[in-house]
Order: sequence, then C-alpha cells, then structure tokens
Amino acid sequence: MRVADLNWLQVEKLLEKENRAVLPVGSTEQHAYLSLATDDILAERVAVEAAEPLGVPVFPVINYGLTPDFMAYPGTITLRGETFEAVLRDVLAGIHGHGFRRVLLVNGHGGNRPAWDSLRGWARERGLQLLIHDWWAGPGFLEAVRSHDPVASHASWMENFPWTRLPGVTMPQAPKALIDFAHYRTLEPAAIRAYLEDGSFGGRYQRPDDEIYAIWRAGVEETRALLENGWGDA
Repeated sequence: MRVADLNWLQVEKLLEKENRAVLPVGSTEQHAYLSLATDDILAERVAVEAAEPLGVPVFPVINYGLTPDFMAYPGTITLRGETFEAVLRDVLAGIHGHGFRRVLLVNGHGGNRPAWDSLRGWARERGLQLLIHDWWAGPGFLEAVRSHDPVASHASWMENFPWTRLPGVTMPQAPKALIDFAHYRTLEPAAIRAYLEDGSFGGRYQRPDDEIYAIWRAGVEETRALLENGWGDA
C-alpha cells in the first residue's frame, strides 16, 4: 500500500501490527528514448507491487540521486553525495521515529550505490534494520533478463516497460553495440554525451511485451521475498 493513499490515522493504526516499511529511491536522469524518471517509476512500482499483498506501506519515492556523469543531457539532475546521504538519513529517521523498525530501501539507480555502506552504518547505530535492494541487479531478475537476451544495460530493453515509454516516441529497431565501460569511466560529462550519443549503453531498445512482463514479475517476486524473509541480512 502506498503512504500517499493513507492518512495519518491509518498509518498510526497500521503501526499497531506492522513495523516494516519500504522506501523507493531513484534518480532523474537521461534514459535515451525512455522517460527521464525511469529509475523513479520502476523503483516505486516494483516496491508497491511487492509490498501490496503483505500490507506493508510504501513511502513516496526519493526521485533525485547521484548521476553526475549525465549532466550534459538536459533534464538530468544530480545531488551532491553529502546532500543525497543527508536526505536519506532525514527520511529514514522520520520513518524510524514513527515506529517502523525494519525498512527495505528499494533502489532503482546504480549511481546511488556509493552511499550504501555509510547509510548501513548510520542505521545500525540507531537500531534500525535497513535492507538495501538494488532491484534491477538482483540475481532472480538478472537471471530472467539473461534468459531472454544477455545484452542489456542502461536505457536498453530491460528498462523499456509500458510505464517507462513515452507517447509518440519510436524506438530504433537495430540494436546498439555495448559501450566500452573502461573507456566510459575515463570521460567527463560532455565527452560522455559525445560517446554515448542517444544515452543507451547498448543492446536492443525494445523486446516483446510478454518477455518484459516476465522479467518484471521476477523483479517483483524477488523484492517481495526480501521484504518477507530477508531481514537476517540487514
């Protein structure tokens, strides 16, 4: 259930029987022909679908993260590392302060990962069980992706769902060769844009929707399993 669909009285009642909560985290950044909010949309949706059958509340997505590499693409917004960590700490402190003791952070953006070690330490010091799940990198989801097409990456078919597509935008039909990641890591934002051009890291831009729904189900089920049984790893 989404906190956006509840009032404070309902949350207070929920806390009598539930101490878990979910916090989706994303990023607003270029995704080639897909929505600039792709990471936000996917993190929040997978969190909501995973949590709904369990009756666990999902807080609104934090929709800005760490994405300095893409700042040459209009519409991309990045936070500084210290700002990002401060926002996460403040939000988690509020969730914990109301009585939630176990929080699953569902992350939709790889660039956010540098904050995780510090955030886990901060949470342990406060008695908050924090489980961080990069949902797009989970072994179950990746296995489902590779079963259809092993060539998949940023802004490719594996992020192209009906809910991240834009009306009136046509995807290229030919696949794009995977980038050289070692070379990519040496570049500054303007050179990154020149190298990536449309922004995709490579692979097909779109695959049939039956395949897309199959990998989506794998991601939701894996996230739900963590929410139910993953707390020994927090």
